[in-house]
Amino acid sequence: MTDLTDLTARRLVEGYRAGSFSPVDAAETMLRRCEEIQPRVNAFVRIDSERALAEAGESEARWRRGEPRGLLDGVPVTVKDILLLRGGPTLRGSKTVSSDGAWDEDAPSVARLREHGAVFLGKTTTPEFGWKGVTDSPLSGITRNPHDTSRTAGGSSGGGAAAVAMGAGPLSLGTDGGGSVRIPGSFCGIFALKPTYGRVPLYPASAFGTLAHVGPMTRDAADAALLMDVISGPDPRDWSGLGPLTGSFRTTLGDGVRGLRVAYSASLGWDVPVEPEIAEAVRRAADRLAGLGAEVTEADPDIADPVDAFHTLWFSGAARVTQGLSEEARQSLDPGLQEVCEQGAAASALDYLAAVDVRMDLGRRMGLFHERYDVLLTPTLPVTAFEAGEEVPKGSPHTRWTGWTPFTYPFNMTQQPAVTLPYGRNADGLPIGVQLVAARHMDALLLRTAHTLETEGEAEAGADTGAGGERE
Repeated sequence: MTDLTDLTARRLVEGYRAGSFSPVDAAETMLRRCEEIQPRVNAFVRIDSERALAEAGESEARWRRGEPRGLLDGVPVTVKDILLLRGGPTLRGSKTVSSDGAWDEDAPSVARLREHGAVFLGKTTTPEFGWKGVTDSPLSGITRNPHDTSRTAGGSSGGGAAAVAMGAGPLSLGTDGGGSVRIPGSFCGIFALKPTYGRVPLYPASAFGTLAHVGPMTRDAADAALLMDVISGPDPRDWSGLGPLTGSFRTTLGDGVRGLRVAYSASLGWDVPVEPEIAEAVRRAADRLAGLGAEVTEADPDIADPVDAFHTLWFSGAARVTQGLSEEARQSLDPGLQEVCEQGAAASALDYLAAVDVRMDLGRRMGLFHERYDVLLTPTLPVTAFEAGEEVPKGSPHTRWTGWTPFTYPFNMTQQPAVTLPYGRNADGLPIGVQLVAARHMDALLLRTAHTLETEGEAEAGADTGAGGERE
């Protein structure tokens, strides 16, 4: 018998169309999976069984009439508890957010999913206000890795990544302001895309400004392309969004990589200690792309690590989001968040504008780099998943999460599309992610390259642990 928790969104839709199973079958199965995994990995802040079954029933009726609403009718999805999902509170991982209120509005990406008939299983965990690269918060506790529950799932979209990896819905919406879909994607062994900024509209606007992107976390690139076809396009509430989508992200998935100019960079040219098994995986991916006809050159972008400028922008955003809190409420914040808020509040307007100058120069340099190369290949992260409940690996010389994510946040500053896809595991069985980056607006090219690696390379496309596959 088919285990519905193993299926991609595309396979689910095919099954509904053929009558092999129904949206209610899928919702019931995946809700059971949500309940099974929750004590193990803590992926959810809320599981909406009653609503999901009602939505699945409505979808099943549409399929019986031969009138599916859209591309994802009846497909179970999860939503990070940063994005508005009407009918329940969005607490953003914080005890300082009240659950009172009507909660009667959807975020733009959620609204598009609803228009296409998706079934909402629930809201997934996030660190407080999505501020760091691991997922734990005073509100919901620690989210753990599906492959080893003593380790972190990553963050800040860690709950969504864990849910997808363990079969609790094939699609999840996350946000990425410094790596927040790619970090947990890499640690949990799934596919994740940070689209070009503005390609997926965002409302309410993030306190972290134009660093923050909305992106899909899925089993593979083809499901990400399908989800992007649904959630892309303008929304009048997002003043910085891009114009209407022309064509489909799925159209060119099968076009291969022959003739593509790929720059392979082991560490962006920086002195970053990359775990040997990760470095080897990225080298294998480079060799595989070359074997598939790409023109692969070992080349580093002409950029310096912009971490200080990123900190100014990021910490200032954190200070802004907590600015109106009382002293009593502030004491309930994550201690690390309290620290960065203090730093952000101390930055001047001139400090902020100097960081913007660094950002603009970084964007210029990457724009020129992509005149020579279509795609940049790097490690997603220099490390695999480490101890749960820690912001940095034990023994690390760094105090903040940016110390072990040097390959993710630069591309939030440049607003470029970037993906992570699983490409093997280390000796401990932990997933390894490789990152692909393209020029702004080249999301379809990026998805095509990733899809080629998944289908013709060595990538582990999708999750394979199942509900009981993690190691205690």
